[in-house]
Amino acid sequence: MESGPIVRDADRDDVMAICRFGEEHVRAHYVPLIGDEEAARQVRMWWNTTNIAGAVALGEVVIAEDGGRLAGVGQRGLDGGEHVIRKLYTLPRYRGLGSRLLEVLIGRLPADAGRVYAEHLVADERACAFFEREGFTVERVEPSGVVRRVRGR
Repeated sequence: MESGPIVRDADRDDVMAICRFGEEHVRAHYVPLIGDEEAARQVRMWWNTTNIAGAVALGEVVIAEDGGRLAGVGQRGLDGGEHVIRKLYTLPRYRGLGSRLLEVLIGRLPADAGRVYAEHLVADERACAFFEREGFTVERVEPSGVVRRVRGR
């Protein structure tokens, strides 16, 4: 019997739990960085049932579970022709799990994907440090305060 979190592809039965994860945990993470109103808007925009269900149907979402409870979520996707990590969040007590989620997401990319991008807020110092540790370098900083990073495979 496996102990600790397991990482697996999300399925349609996970959609509501992923949406709740965004509402309960991602919003709280963003409030000190961008304020309550913008944090709520971001969650409504990116963690809604339609968005999550579509990404799950495309096989773009992985989750980490510990004892049947969601401990983390990762999502990849395409932006034009570029592969992008769209979501990568873990509960605070599972911080080390982000690396596992990231590697599973990258492992799901097509063999010919030479690089992967990740975006995060400039104000998110934890995300800055995490992506630097994972070998991502800053490509540009958007006027909106979003950092775009790139890493070769």
